[in-house]
Amino acid sequence: MLKIFKYLRPKEWLVAGVCLIIIVAQVGFDLTMPVYMSMITELVQTPGSAIGDIWIAGGFMLFCALGSLAGAIIVGYFAAKIAAKFSQRLRSMLFNKVDSFSMEEINRFSTSSLITRSTNDITQVQMLVTMALQLIIKAPIMAVLAVVIIYGKGYEWSLATGITVFVMLLLVTVVMIFVFPKFKKMQILTDNITRVTRENLTGLRVVRAYNAESYQEGKFNIANNELTDTQLFTNRAMVIMMPFIAMLMSGLSLAIYWIGAYMIDAAGAADKLAIFSNMVVFSQYAMMVIMSFMMLVMMFIMMPRASVAAKRINEVLDTEPTIVDGMETGGKPGQVGEVIFNNVSFKYPGAAAYVLENVSFTAKCGEIVAFIGSTGSGKSTLVNLIPRFYDATEGEILVDGVNVKDYKQEFLYNKIGYAPQNPVLFKGTVSSNVGYGENGADAFAENEIKWAINIAQGSEFVEKMDGDYGAAIAQGGANVSGGQKQRLAIARAVCRRPEIYIFDDSFSALDYKTDRVLRSELKKSTAGTTSLIVAQRIGTIMDADQIIVLDEGRIVGKGTHKELLRDCPVYKEIAMSQLSEEELVS
Repeated sequence: MLKIFKYLRPKEWLVAGVCLIIIVAQVGFDLTMPVYMSMITELVQTPGSAIGDIWIAGGFMLFCALGSLAGAIIVGYFAAKIAAKFSQRLRSMLFNKVDSFSMEEINRFSTSSLITRSTNDITQVQMLVTMALQLIIKAPIMAVLAVVIIYGKGYEWSLATGITVFVMLLLVTVVMIFVFPKFKKMQILTDNITRVTRENLTGLRVVRAYNAESYQEGKFNIANNELTDTQLFTNRAMVIMMPFIAMLMSGLSLAIYWIGAYMIDAAGAADKLAIFSNMVVFSQYAMMVIMSFMMLVMMFIMMPRASVAAKRINEVLDTEPTIVDGMETGGKPGQVGEVIFNNVSFKYPGAAAYVLENVSFTAKCGEIVAFIGSTGSGKSTLVNLIPRFYDATEGEILVDGVNVKDYKQEFLYNKIGYAPQNPVLFKGTVSSNVGYGENGADAFAENEIKWAINIAQGSEFVEKMDGDYGAAIAQGGANVSGGQKQRLAIARAVCRRPEIYIFDDSFSALDYKTDRVLRSELKKSTAGTTSLIVAQRIGTIMDADQIIVLDEGRIVGKGTHKELLRDCPVYKEIAMSQLSEEELVS
């Protein structure tokens, strides 16, 4: 838990120190009030006391009360400010950390867990910081000073107070033993309910198409009931504890006055007033001791869950990305746009089998190199190694003559225009999505965005949208079709004017005519750049300079369309399943 506080800034520690001074003053005011109450009691009970003296004592008592109130307001304000800034910083740090993760780290934590850690967990820590500055500092100071003040005013009263505190601590300890494991489980169940909700929302079309609403509702109810039952257990434990604490407080007050009555009855006439005054003061200070422990109990209620949350946040912040920056910022002269795989093998983290084995090829500058193979043959995995979404397990990948692991990631990414297998659009406009990332430039001009969309064969549907190039795009591109999303994703890659294009099955949602025209425009407009195309359709890659055929992670064929038809049975089988004899030889 304490580890997370290293992210507090020196200025915030300084403000916390000032709050500590104010809290000490506030406690001083609180502890002084019973003294004036004792004075007023003695003055009222003493014949001939001046009313002015009572007013003066009452005035000082009012001043202490107002001073304590002012201190509480100031500390509350600064505590809330420190907690809000701290949580803001943690959210930014988590976001930036997750942004640096490779797919390996993302998969290790899971998306739903990372969302919960960035929201719910940080909220738990924020609440603790807010309350800690007000309670966890104030409570021990008040308890210690109150005990010092009442020490020696009556061992019978002190014994009653000590027994009450012991019973309270015993109660809290027993409750915490049973409740603490539930707090850890609660955060995991929060992850689970986030995952189920996210799956349902992202897959809503499939859910409705298969009439699976009741099935999804059942999954959600199971997750919701598990979380609710756990919350009920912890809340009931806390609710049961509070009446017991209230009973202990009332019991202590009763014990103090009961003991005081016997002491006054047994004392001489001269000592009765002093004992009565001490009893009034002692009861006030004893309540302060109990209230201090109640404050600590409140912190004990919050601390276990916040401690679990802090541990989960630290797990993310302390995770070192497996993919780290190199030092290179540029490639070798004369090898711009060249991609070389040298005996590359890859297996996913934790997997036993290799997805790719001994893959070697060279894509020269200006070439179109295509990858084809059956589902699961490793095509997408292969091209995803180039931008280092994962690092190769064995072998090396060279871009512009430099190993991709030696590049600073920013400069490697700036060489690549990437259109993924599942196109991703962000909430914004057509222009903001196509001009996304800017490839290191300040901004893309409007004519560049229009040029890229025109090459991707998207001008027609974009100009029909309300607002044309400034038309709104919903989150995930929910308001455009699959083919339109693919064309905007291709336009985004083209707009960067990179050295290397990676099209990961980016033409699958396009009709044959649009596919053909788009590839023709791409070939003319991107001449001199390297294009790596993953495809399922032979028609998409027939004109490629080099086609690489993959089967179970191995290269089983390499060459042009005609060469592979002649020499590669796997390629020929794929081609025969898609094209007629006339189309194959044309």
